[in-house]
Amino acid sequence: MKTKQLFYGCILSLWILIPSISVSAQKTYQLNSPNKKLQLVVTESLEGTLTYQFTANGKLLIQPSSLGLTLKDNEKVPSKDWAVTSLTRRSQDASWKPVWGKRTIVPDQFNELILDMEGQSNVVDKIQILFRAYNDGIAFQYKLPSNAKSPLQQVAEQTEYHFAGDYTAWFYNGERHNIGPKKLSEYNGKFLPVMTIKAAKNHYLALHEAHLVTGVPLTLKTTTGTTCMQVGSQLGTLNAGDHSAWRVILYGETPGQMVDSHLIELLNPAPATGSDFSWVKPGVSVWDWRIDGAEVDGFKYGMNYASWIRMVDFASEQGLTDLVLDANWYGPEHESGSDPIAGDKANDVQKLLHYAKTKGVGVWLYLNDVAGRTYSIEETLKQYGRWGAAGVKYGFMHGSPVEKNKWTQRITELCAENHLLVNFHDGPVHPYGQMRTWPNAITREFCHAQLDAHRVFQPKTFVTTVFVNMLAGPIDMNNGMFDLRQGKTTRVDESQPVPSTLVSEAARTLIVFSGATILPDTPESYKKHPALLRFISAQKMPWKESKTLGGEIGEYIIMMRETEDAYLIGVATNEDSRTLQVPLSFLPSGSYSLECVQDGADAHYLTNRETLNVEKHTVTAKSNFKVKLAAGGGATLLIHKK
Repeated sequence: MKTKQLFYGCILSLWILIPSISVSAQKTYQLNSPNKKLQLVVTESLEGTLTYQFTANGKLLIQPSSLGLTLKDNEKVPSKDWAVTSLTRRSQDASWKPVWGKRTIVPDQFNELILDMEGQSNVVDKIQILFRAYNDGIAFQYKLPSNAKSPLQQVAEQTEYHFAGDYTAWFYNGERHNIGPKKLSEYNGKFLPVMTIKAAKNHYLALHEAHLVTGVPLTLKTTTGTTCMQVGSQLGTLNAGDHSAWRVILYGETPGQMVDSHLIELLNPAPATGSDFSWVKPGVSVWDWRIDGAEVDGFKYGMNYASWIRMVDFASEQGLTDLVLDANWYGPEHESGSDPIAGDKANDVQKLLHYAKTKGVGVWLYLNDVAGRTYSIEETLKQYGRWGAAGVKYGFMHGSPVEKNKWTQRITELCAENHLLVNFHDGPVHPYGQMRTWPNAITREFCHAQLDAHRVFQPKTFVTTVFVNMLAGPIDMNNGMFDLRQGKTTRVDESQPVPSTLVSEAARTLIVFSGATILPDTPESYKKHPALLRFISAQKMPWKESKTLGGEIGEYIIMMRETEDAYLIGVATNEDSRTLQVPLSFLPSGSYSLECVQDGADAHYLTNRETLNVEKHTVTAKSNFKVKLAAGGGATLLIHKK
């Protein structure tokens, strides 16, 4: 990989900082994206304070907004007697080749501005503010230089996002439906990122953070009647050389452009020199949790060895990568006496791992936070590595947001040392681009697994989540339920009617970006629908390319992902039925076979869920292809070159 960097060096100001004397004129510093479409303007006032504003395609989207830090005695930095003493500009034109992700090659292009500031204070004399402009957004962070006074304690931010209009916004909302859509002026209180914003027909924004090393995970706060958001979380203690997380403003002319962005990951560092993550293999997995109690052809599924073997065989037949074992395999998960190495079915699990290896299938092991903390986490993960487990699903982590972030970082690192993938569930710390530094951080439940209590199992929730939660990184939603019968089933954990259509469930497995797509149903349920099973089995990661072909927040989405030998498209809608044009212009020249599965004519996510139609077509890049979606429904397209 060839990397080109242009360094403009350090440009000293033409004036000298003189204590207690105001700067004679307001100064501005401009930073443009490489394609010149995005513009960041930073202004240094006569009083020494800093503001920034953001313009995209000639439209002002964020008007002058505060920058800076607040110290423990409510001292503002920068303020009077502070000034920019030097600046550095840098441009980068490079590429990132992720171990796995949305595409095989990611442009890593930005322009950077670093402002060095000095001033008078009892506790700090220097700070840096770094700004970057990419083609799909901007970011900035605060840094304490290595030669600055330190430590700084109880540090907060003055960072604001003063929007230039009363835009429509959505927020992440834990294991519930996303908050919104509402106008900015209608919000009041504290909220969690990701915050997604529709500013105008062709202007979309999202607020998040990247590379959170220290401090409290981001929160945002506002007051009714305003269009201004503020950072509501503290940085905590900063020592010389420390920096805040990057404050990220994603931008897209469509919401799909933000879905396709890699900006959050690019703001994280590459893996440490010498790291080898070639063992990381993303893919589609089967799962034992939702099938417990299902009765099929005289066989009753349970969370036991016989059922596990049956599922490993199915995974092997279909070319799926893994089996995920969920809670209680080593004993009741919330009891401190359940030993994660020697408890309950540990012997069966070791036999299973050996058998699965002969079939080319990996096995994930569940680990609850109780066992993770009661027993040595180092020894537990080392033993799982020795057994040959593929990954760890970590559940119900306790602690404050800061504590959870540190524990998440520790577990991720230990899993990497033992060649284990990792998936965090049950209220995890939000993703902030870790998958670049730690490619084994393959997914997390930064959403609500859609069958859990059915609290968010609504079509509108899905087509909102993919434009809000999924902007932060890979998420595990457990889509793909195929037994959608109206009445109660024999399952222990999943006996409620499923408010989705069969085709929509299959489409969602592709639409959701995750390094581990985890299927919740029995092998027999998938075998009943061979066309949809072909679509799922064709999802061979890592993806060569991904592109959101269309969509609107809370309405619908059209997602394309490319493998070595196929193009797959998943389409999903909210509670409204609709007919959509699916653009095929991404196809190279030539003729292609297309297998399309659509909802049946009388399908509905509440009353007639399993009806579908399978059609085969020959298409080219110029083909005019439409799909008809039922209420709460979807469509799948599997395309191969003829």
